[in-house]
Amino acid sequence: MIFSAFFQKLFISSYKHMKRIIILGLLIIVFLALISAKGPNAITIPNFSNLFKTSQEAPIGGSEKIKVVSEESTITNVVDKVSPSVVTVSIIQSRQLGRIFDQNLQDPFNFFSPSEPNSGRQTEQDIGTGFIITADGLIITNKHVVSDSSSKYKVVTKDDKTYNVDKIYRDPTNDLAILKINATGLTPIELGDSSKIKVGQMAVAIGTALGEFRNTVTVGVISGLGRGIIAGSPLEGSVERLDNVIQTDAAINPGNSGGPLLNSAGQVVGINTAVSQEGQNLGFAIPINVIKDALDQFNKAGGKFSRPYLGVSYRMVTRDLALLNEVPEGAYVQSVISGSPAEQAGIENGDIITKIDGKRVTDADGGLAKAIADKKVGDSVSVEIWRDGDTKTLNTAIGENTGE
Repeated sequence: MIFSAFFQKLFISSYKHMKRIIILGLLIIVFLALISAKGPNAITIPNFSNLFKTSQEAPIGGSEKIKVVSEESTITNVVDKVSPSVVTVSIIQSRQLGRIFDQNLQDPFNFFSPSEPNSGRQTEQDIGTGFIITADGLIITNKHVVSDSSSKYKVVTKDDKTYNVDKIYRDPTNDLAILKINATGLTPIELGDSSKIKVGQMAVAIGTALGEFRNTVTVGVISGLGRGIIAGSPLEGSVERLDNVIQTDAAINPGNSGGPLLNSAGQVVGINTAVSQEGQNLGFAIPINVIKDALDQFNKAGGKFSRPYLGVSYRMVTRDLALLNEVPEGAYVQSVISGSPAEQAGIENGDIITKIDGKRVTDADGGLAKAIADKKVGDSVSVEIWRDGDTKTLNTAIGENTGE
């Protein structure tokens, strides 16, 4: 019985072992049959060694390799391409200069303050940035950079050539100015399409940082689109609303205002305009498509700006402000320009303009600026105002503002 059990177990074990051998043999026969039927190239054993190579080394189509474009090389390529087209804008002013030290201080030999008060001494200071758009000397910058009409201006190119600004064309609607210099053979910048930019894409700003460091490069991303801000002019003490601007965290300051905001291809997608004083990494730029439209209008008008205007300084009353103060939404008139269509119509300080030609004037719809921009010079319009609780309808004709 013992031997019988032993041989029974041995038979079962041998049977299982033989079964495995038969199955393995059948698999080998099938494998060989496939090779002989479809040829030696029918089955390819993968080369796993490529999995351990970097993306720069992975072969494509033989000897070709993937070219990994790093962020660093992109930025340097943009700077190399655009720098010859970026200029520094300088202001020339006459200033009263006197003794540096107070006369009561000890300076018996007059070493530190040898000159008496001298009128007519001119000073030159870098105040902003611009970029070249034509080879014969048209340059774009911000209007607030060249807002002082009593001063003269110069521009300095990357190769340190200095040119006097012969003519300034100021856009009365946008924070835009066109400078004309007497030059040839300049390198125009490439204008992009701001309608194609997306939040999160790279943004590069070039300009004269703090009015001191020329050709400074700052890098960030497009942080937001369609923003609305209130911008001010330090020289004129005025403010204006800018709608549909680009937000970026690329550093922008008063020195690189007027300079280009660029995409990774070195194309201008905006003109750097303002920086928030309330937080860091909050810069704003006017979309380049707005500037391109203004340039088209400038050229069609024979080299001048011709904008429809009503002639008021105002602040928008939003829905929340209207509810809080129990007044209607609209444009609150802060001042009326003398001789303007608004004055002729009888509009007064403190009025709230609620409708233009029956269409409501609201902050959400672009405000009064949008309502007037949609009109043409000479158009007759009805203006509905709210004054001291009463509603009135006034009539006037849209005037022309050339910015001069």
